[in-house]
Amino acid sequence: MNKWIELFAGLVLVIAAIAVWGYSANWNLLGVSLNFGTAAWEFLKGGIIWFVIMIGLLFIMLGISDLKE
Repeated sequence: MNKWIELFAGLVLVIAAIAVWGYSANWNLLGVSLNFGTAAWEFLKGGIIWFVIMIGLLFIMLGISDLKE
């Protein structure tokens, strides 16, 4: 994969996951709570969010490694 695409994909995944986690704290749509932060902690202590963040960090590290070459 191209080093710049890896860096960009990693940054997008990390920022998007953190944004969804942080900004959805108290949303209520048609009586349905959209609190993704609490749901993530309840589901294996945020397993899905942490997985996305780790994949993003992996892409960032691969991109940095490719920049050194």
